[in-house]
Amino acid sequence: MTHLDADWPFDQGPNVAALTLQSILDGAPILLVSHDEDDEDWQFLDGSSPAESDARVVGMRTMLELDPSLRAIADLPPGWTASRRSATDEWRRQRHA
Repeated sequence: MTHLDADWPFDQGPNVAALTLQSILDGAPILLVSHDEDDEDWQFLDGSSPAESDARVVGMRTMLELDPSLRAIADLPPGWTASRRSATDEWRRQRHA
């Protein structure tokens, strides 16, 4: 068990699949997070309108390792999103329309 696992903040386990983009894996900031209401999946996006071919499936642990600030929104309820303008801005939460 790693330190991340012992103090795991999300409702999905560290090895559960999450959706993200190749741009984020390449270093772009996470600017939009969605916790889906229907299947409770998590999406970690860059705020753009990406092509479907840019989508990647990774483990939740990978996302927290890439951006530890995600701990601040780990309690985001299903059906909600969190967004920010830059990696240094505070997260803003809102119910998904």
